[in-house]
Amino acid sequence: MDSMRDPFQRVWIGIGALAFVLVAGTVGYLIIGFDFLDAAYQTVSTVTTVGANSPHHLDTDGKAFTIVLILVGVGTALYAFSAVFELLLEGHVRDLMRRRRMERSIDRMDKHVIVCGWGRVGREVAQFLSNSGLDIVIIDRNPDRLDDISHASVCGDVTDDETLLRAGIDRATTLVAALDSDADNLYVTVASKSMRPDLQIIARARSESSEPKLERAGADRVVNPQQLGGYRMASFVTQPDVVDFVDVVMHDGTLKFRLGELTVSAD
Repeated sequence: MDSMRDPFQRVWIGIGALAFVLVAGTVGYLIIGFDFLDAAYQTVSTVTTVGANSPHHLDTDGKAFTIVLILVGVGTALYAFSAVFELLLEGHVRDLMRRRRMERSIDRMDKHVIVCGWGRVGREVAQFLSNSGLDIVIIDRNPDRLDDISHASVCGDVTDDETLLRAGIDRATTLVAALDSDADNLYVTVASKSMRPDLQIIARARSESSEPKLERAGADRVVNPQQLGGYRMASFVTQPDVVDFVDVVMHDGTLKFRLGELTVSAD
């Protein structure tokens, strides 16, 4: 949305300025002696450069006022029309409609997963969750990263509560903090827990010193991708067949059997 604010702001400024000129021109002709309909007609024909004959004879004051109105009004009208055409030609209207459809889609979601950060870790998390049939909302502050992705997304600063609300944090079951910075992941964890104490949070940690901090901040699980990658590589050295088997039953989506989790009630 941030990338679309400037062109839309230009359109509203142009329309507002044009409306002001039309009102001012109508009032000016009323003062000169025109009735309301003739004043409005003279103002519109002057600003739009139609050049229709004036319904009344213009004296010196009327001619001077008309000259000023032409100079101000024509420039204002050209600015407003150029802002509208720029908006249409650059595709901002299409982007706005796509964003509105995505917002309505997020509003209909319930018990979905929010993935904060569309980097390498966030992409892998989203792909696995999508293959598992879960609804996902991606949050990233870089609009270029979110172009042409198949998941619902929110462009904004994930440390902003408003961004989390737009992603439907009040209805989500889990939030994955996969940002590049441990400080950002820590902040998101604190902010999310303050908004939803019952929300499950899986946080990424780049350094071992950040893991206990994230846990104290409220993260239910803390994952260090570098550490897990090292363990995995070492496991291929010591137990390659076991690692292959775990990969098959946990991550291979092409098979008809999977290792899953089932909660058994007391009865």
